[in-house]
Amino acid sequence: MKAKRITKKIIKRAILFVVSMFILSIVVFLLARIAPGDPLVAFYGDGIETMSEAELAAARTRLGLDDNLFIQYFKWLGNAFQGDFGLSLKYKQSVGKVVMPLLGNTLILGVIAYAVVFVIAILLGTVAALHEDDLLDKIICKVGTASYYIPTFWLGVVLVLIFSVNLGWFPSSGAYDVGKQADIGNRLHHMVLPLIVMIASHFWYYAYMFRNKLLDEFRKDYVLLAKAKGLSRRKIVWKHCLRNIAPTIVSIMAISIPHVISGTVMVEAVFGYPGIGNLAVESAKYHDYNLLMVTVLLTGAFVFIASFAAQTINEEIDPRMKVAKEIKW
Repeated sequence: MKAKRITKKIIKRAILFVVSMFILSIVVFLLARIAPGDPLVAFYGDGIETMSEAELAAARTRLGLDDNLFIQYFKWLGNAFQGDFGLSLKYKQSVGKVVMPLLGNTLILGVIAYAVVFVIAILLGTVAALHEDDLLDKIICKVGTASYYIPTFWLGVVLVLIFSVNLGWFPSSGAYDVGKQADIGNRLHHMVLPLIVMIASHFWYYAYMFRNKLLDEFRKDYVLLAKAKGLSRRKIVWKHCLRNIAPTIVSIMAISIPHVISGTVMVEAVFGYPGIGNLAVESAKYHDYNLLMVTVLLTGAFVFIASFAAQTINEEIDPRMKVAKEIKW
């Protein structure tokens, strides 16, 4: 019975994932096509200015840009199911060859930043809740709020000027030195400044949410009972409150993925970090349709998978969610 329920859940979420990706692909495809600009500029560059009308028409036919949107989309979709996501107009090679080397860079930066942000957020949020309205809580709140409102671009430029240009401690761009792609130490050295910017611009937003959630939990009846039994505030928070808000923490971590991804895009632009965030900006700028489709769909897939994983984990952490869902069905 349990195996049947799990299989049913997996099938249902797999179908939902496919439908969501299908809808997202349609939206991105249409928005990319109706946006002003000529994709031939990405393919031919300045050479397009010397091309005749006949040559331009032939180029559009060759690249499949003269078909109606319906035909263009289903041609792309059919090829995508066969693993062919088309040609990058800007880089003049298959989209897969352009994306795959950069995907790893983004995943490494994003996963490390994501993990550090939430470790810091949970610890600071808990410490601030334990010392509500004390001097330590006020200092954490003030410093955290100040760091959150510092513009990401400005902070990145300042860090580059200080630690790269003046002190020469850290590189200002790139994911690794030439020939050192497999050198973990070299990669981490390049990620120090981007990580500082990502952590500074994200950690307090979530730390403040955790702090307030813990304080709300601390005012519930079972906490008053625990206090009456002589348990300390610290023990109540660590042993009871944190466990009870665990589903909320997991949900916040899941829905934060788009937020962290958007921060990755900005950081990659500031530091010239070669990743799919920077690639997505370039593909939109140059109307590189096929490349834009893949970068956006990859991002969407991360978000959907994280949401499904969070829901599954929440049901395991909090049995009340599973019971409520069974009653609903």
